[in-house]
Amino acid sequence: MIGRPEQGEYSEFQSRYISLVPPEGELKVILREQTRQVLALLGGLTEEQGAYRYAPEKWSIKEVIGHLTDNDRIMSYRLLCFARGEQAPLPGYEENDYAAAGEFDRFSLQEMIAHYRIVRESTLALIDSLTEDAYTRRGSFGTIAMSVRAQICLIIGHELHHLRILQERYLN
Repeated sequence: MIGRPEQGEYSEFQSRYISLVPPEGELKVILREQTRQVLALLGGLTEEQGAYRYAPEKWSIKEVIGHLTDNDRIMSYRLLCFARGEQAPLPGYEENDYAAAGEFDRFSLQEMIAHYRIVRESTLALIDSLTEDAYTRRGSFGTIAMSVRAQICLIIGHELHHLRILQERYLN
């Protein structure tokens, strides 16, 4: 079982996402269930809904899915590096630049959902492969240091944050 990270295992900025993770339950189970919920939510949308933006300068739903997918790739890479003992700081990323460069609106909604599903399955397989002692190993990106288990919570909490935005601003 993966324990919850302690206060010093992540930054204050990350706590806004990590605090969204349910306090009870196995993190791997939470992430798997969350993945099923995301796929059910997105799978019921039309192509027209996938292109929807609640304001002109905001991402479309397909761009939100692209962001979640990019974020999963980046965070799972960090998780791998931290778990394997990498000591060199990893780079950060600018989400708006990545979303623009991804040009996610050129894909169909179903293609974006497939990308998300494949990447998430890879993240789950990586987490399943870790040894128990790997969860407390630490690494850094930029100037931020964190543990593997905090990185897992960050994946969960970041996605919960965007799911709330999808439900409140896009699908309400």
